[in-house]
Amino acid sequence: MAFPERFSNLPDYAFPRLRKLLDAHPPGGAPIAMTIGEPRHAMPDFVGPILAANLSGFGVYPPNDGTPELLAAISGWISRRYGAAVAEDRLMVLNGTREGLFNACIALCPETKNGQRPVVLMPNPFYQVYAVAALTVGAEPVYVPATAATGFLPDYGSLPRDVLDRVALAYICSPANPQGAVASKEYLADLLALAEAHDFRVLADECYSEIWREAPPPGLLQVAAAQGTDPERVVVFHSLSKRSNLPGLRSGFVAAGPECMARIRQLRSFAGAPLPLPLQRVAEACWSDEAHVEASRALYQQKFRDADRIFAGLQGYQAPGGGFFLWLPVEDGERAALKLWRETGVRVLPGGYLSRDAGGQNPGKGYIRVALVASQEETQRGLTLLRDCIYG
Repeated sequence: MAFPERFSNLPDYAFPRLRKLLDAHPPGGAPIAMTIGEPRHAMPDFVGPILAANLSGFGVYPPNDGTPELLAAISGWISRRYGAAVAEDRLMVLNGTREGLFNACIALCPETKNGQRPVVLMPNPFYQVYAVAALTVGAEPVYVPATAATGFLPDYGSLPRDVLDRVALAYICSPANPQGAVASKEYLADLLALAEAHDFRVLADECYSEIWREAPPPGLLQVAAAQGTDPERVVVFHSLSKRSNLPGLRSGFVAAGPECMARIRQLRSFAGAPLPLPLQRVAEACWSDEAHVEASRALYQQKFRDADRIFAGLQGYQAPGGGFFLWLPVEDGERAALKLWRETGVRVLPGGYLSRDAGGQNPGKGYIRVALVASQEETQRGLTLLRDCIYG
């Protein structure tokens, strides 16, 4: 039997690749996992009681787009956080944002753009679902370098006009995974102006927006509202995985213009899975409470300061503006990750596993990604071992 060829050129996913690289070798010390972006701070205290009080909700089909109470909580949070008014009919609850980032491309990418194969833009390196979504709809993924030279954000405006005129969708991630770069209001305004000029939509992955060092990162909804951008040009994604230390809740949301949302909701109706009702009740409380977010952010900010101290003087070290990753320069990411594992037991992710060869270069090859998700003590120990092994 035949299989489709659309995914034939996909590399192995990052973590199976990492296991192939490392697992045949014994660790050089007690293992310290600094690979996956899985928060390990305490979840909010109210999660258990709310879940227990709503167990009967597992016995009914949940509302497809989200309960009215949850949608109202999300709308209220957007208003408080960004000063933007987004009504409940422009929102949909997600089973984690990966589902939304994938399905929005399916729902919104046209079959052609100006009579040609459409293009989907994405930063390079990037969250890998962006590329799979583009390939699923038959679009051409265009990987745009997000390097130190561009502030670790993609310079979409530098692309040739004939490419820009084929763009249907452009993904942007701020704070960026993996580099931690934060898009300024000016950057986002320029991106929206480019989208207006070439008639494409911007899909903003803002899942790390509540983990920051100095100031809250601006959001695309905020900038779009301020400059009167057509709401149909803006699709934004948020998650409780990072904000509330609840990656297992699988809860996020998408916000979009009414026409875009109608198409996203239509796809959910036919082929999606709504969030179970008890989990929607927990999510409602999470979007309504900031105390647990502030407490977790303070822990990350302390780990940022520890990293600055440990890597002080390291050429090429750049403190992240947000998120919880370090993007550390090395000669070769795979060799550095293997050396670190074999000599210390610290486990990190080669940057090349998060990026693609484009234009003869892989912008992640000379980096490793390090997740600051463990306790402060374990993070300090892991970073110190890393520094001494790789840069000592």
